[in-house]
Amino acid sequence: MPDGLWEIAEPLIPRQRARPQGGGTQNVPDETVFAAIVYVLVSGCAWRALPPCFGISKSTAHRRFLIWSRAGVWGRLHEAVLHRLDDAGLVDVSRVVLDSAHVRAKKGANTQVRAPWTGASRVPRCTSCRTRTDCPWSSASPRPTSTTAKG
Repeated sequence: MPDGLWEIAEPLIPRQRARPQGGGTQNVPDETVFAAIVYVLVSGCAWRALPPCFGISKSTAHRRFLIWSRAGVWGRLHEAVLHRLDDAGLVDVSRVVLDSAHVRAKKGANTQVRAPWTGASRVPRCTSCRTRTDCPWSSASPRPTSTTAKG
């Protein structure tokens, strides 16, 4: 996850409601879920291929993605990042092109065709969990041991 992105996103994420009945498992921290969602969105992998090094289930990540999508988090995050970049003078709008093409869907065009599943996909390397050395998909180097540490 890019440095500073969580600091921009944190105030935009809705607070989780307390369960009135109590019990259950403790909610996964928002920052962990956010990192997993960003990983899925950036890498293009399927939710089912979410690497286990994030420590959350694919259903938890997807459920929070849907909740945050309905709350408008992603649009507000995009806007906040653009404002920060503009404030830093890093946005050049001299070459902006707007596409306002609109094509009418005649006859409803309402048929949805599912893409065929092509089989098991390989889990990509997990580059977001640099601090986790226990994850087989982590890109972190193993921590130095007493025999490998320079002294």
